[in-house]
Amino acid sequence: MLIFAVRLILERDGKLLFLHQTIKNGGGFSLVGGNVEDREFAREALARETMEEAGIRVDPAKMQLVHVLHRHKLKKNEQLLVLYFKVDDFVGIPEPLERKKFRDVVWFAADHLPDGVSKATRHVIERLQAGEIYSEFPSRTKVLLYWGQFAQSWQSGQTPDLL
Repeated sequence: MLIFAVRLILERDGKLLFLHQTIKNGGGFSLVGGNVEDREFAREALARETMEEAGIRVDPAKMQLVHVLHRHKLKKNEQLLVLYFKVDDFVGIPEPLERKKFRDVVWFAADHLPDGVSKATRHVIERLQAGEIYSEFPSRTKVLLYWGQFAQSWQSGQTPDLL
């Protein structure tokens, strides 16, 4: 299954905007964003998600595509195509509006991210800093290794734990 998603890269004073998840939702830090719904375009989906999650308005016409991530979530047997858009302007004061999912908004420098930022998000930020428009996560080698070990362990009923 291929999931189409969007994420916001919003930078202020050298820091990126993150949502701090509730403990029940994992407790980590995530970029604003979500899945593109039926009949939505990517930019309008991100504008909707930004308002729903962080309470700020962003103009879809001013969003700049800065990265595309093709991601495999191996244990869930999902593939995601994630578009990352950067905006420079917004209206409102960022605050978590989905209180069951997020407890706070925080700003972090890209080179000083806390442990609660996922490997995939770190990967994207590193690729952005390197000027790359497209990347894959995890690497193709890891994906092939995972499925090769998965096939070998199928009869034993165990799932390989590579990620």
